[in-house]
Amino acid sequence: MTFVKDFNPIALKDTNLFKPIKIGNNQLQHRVVMPPLTRMRAHHPGNVPNKKWAVKYYDQRSKVPGTLIITEGAFPSAQSGGYDNAPGVWSEEQMHEWAKIFDKIHANKSFVWVQLWVLGRQAFPDTLARDKLRYDSASDEIYMDEATEIKAIECNNRLHGITKKEIQQYIKDYVAAAKNCIEHGADGVEIHSANGYLLNQFLDPISNKRTDEYGGSIENRARFTLEVVDAVVEAIGHDKVGIRFSPYGTFGTMSGGSDPTLLAQYAYVIGELEKRGQAGKRLAFLHLVEPRVTNPFFKEGEGWYKEGTNEFAYSIWKGPIIRAGNYALDPKAAKADVQNDDRTLIGYGRLFISNPDLVKRLEKGLPLNAYDRNTFYAMSDKGYLDYPTYEEAIKQQS
Repeated sequence: MTFVKDFNPIALKDTNLFKPIKIGNNQLQHRVVMPPLTRMRAHHPGNVPNKKWAVKYYDQRSKVPGTLIITEGAFPSAQSGGYDNAPGVWSEEQMHEWAKIFDKIHANKSFVWVQLWVLGRQAFPDTLARDKLRYDSASDEIYMDEATEIKAIECNNRLHGITKKEIQQYIKDYVAAAKNCIEHGADGVEIHSANGYLLNQFLDPISNKRTDEYGGSIENRARFTLEVVDAVVEAIGHDKVGIRFSPYGTFGTMSGGSDPTLLAQYAYVIGELEKRGQAGKRLAFLHLVEPRVTNPFFKEGEGWYKEGTNEFAYSIWKGPIIRAGNYALDPKAAKADVQNDDRTLIGYGRLFISNPDLVKRLEKGLPLNAYDRNTFYAMSDKGYLDYPTYEEAIKQQS
């Protein structure tokens, strides 16, 4: 196994990264979070978590007691999806496999939250057409790019701005999925309102051209996200719900830093969540993607929007904040951010894939296994279950 080159790790044991913190009802023993990581190993048809590999994958990464694991994104309904090999949380067959994953993580004395993921225009229109499902977004025929538009036209599944009735159905899907997760053993759910997916498509004026109460103004563009939050909180409790935003993200042809009004958009929606918190319904956490990562497909250091910062959120939101974005290879930045505010946790993505024992490596300042991007989404156990711990890697090299 090859270690990351030109990387100087530092031990973070004596920083706030290894100070306990409570998230919802979960008493974490440290603040290293495994964030949602799409791996495309679910079975098709059915969007069922992989029966051979998924339990072991999550087992490997939850070995340190008190670790917060946020699962890969899972579709609340078939209409929410559009990727054959991503998991769902709507069927009994899916939940039977998820329950095994939840049980294994809990056996390790760690905690598991499920990310609820609705694709919108980032879905594959031909996959949806095959399954007789709509190709949905905030507005009609505002495509991410020309290639997607061509594909949608070819399969006769053009992009559809969802109706108010369809919005309400999506909200019902979120609620049913959240209940499913809790009933089968999850500790909570994260609502995905980031990275250019459906809720993000409503927040961003580049994709939301509506003229009804779900578009036009900052308040209206936030309405769908806040209605989802309120409905899920009502169903399972505020302390079992978190939410993710990417204020500077450009993935899925979002505006990112190119639209200065978006900072006001996120300040508004976070402020609305803080109002709910002060009224006794504080979400368990706010999860923010850093401007260091404007597109998850960029390599570390690429696409950094250096004019941006998420510090504004701290002056609005008074609960815990998870920050994610290229922290593994910049331990000094991780240290600075966790020391700067005692509400901070750090999400580590790609390097948690290649380092199942990442928590211990960060604690001790050990070298990190390099990842192989070619296996991120491969239907194989290679690059999924075979990354070694530090001790195993040293043995392999000797």
